[in-house]
Amino acid sequence: MPLSDEEQKILREIEAHLHASDPALAEQVSKTTIYRHSARVIRWAALGFIGGLVLLVLTFAASVWVGALGFGVMLACSLVIERQARTMGRAGVQSLAGGRAIGGNLRGAIGDQGRSWRERFRRDDD
Repeated sequence: MPLSDEEQKILREIEAHLHASDPALAEQVSKTTIYRHSARVIRWAALGFIGGLVLLVLTFAASVWVGALGFGVMLACSLVIERQARTMGRAGVQSLAGGRAIGGNLRGAIGDQGRSWRERFRRDDD
């Protein structure tokens, strides 16, 4: 539902007031999107997942409890990654990809490479 003219005017006034009172915050808010925030959280969670894996591999033989802690860290980080990936959705991935179209399936993402491989390695059983 589009905003009315009065609502748009109020929104512009709020934006102008924000720029006048705190330009640094206005700049930061204008650059930050939900997609960028989710991508940042995913990067940190992936780093935590790797740290949990290292903890699991290095300590599991010596202490099962510390290894289980590493597994717990891995599990928690994978859940955070999954949640943030759902938040981003396809639109967020396309936004982070710089507007490049990403196909909905593997063929759309890599092109018709499979067909060219089938044609190249086709057997002629005549």
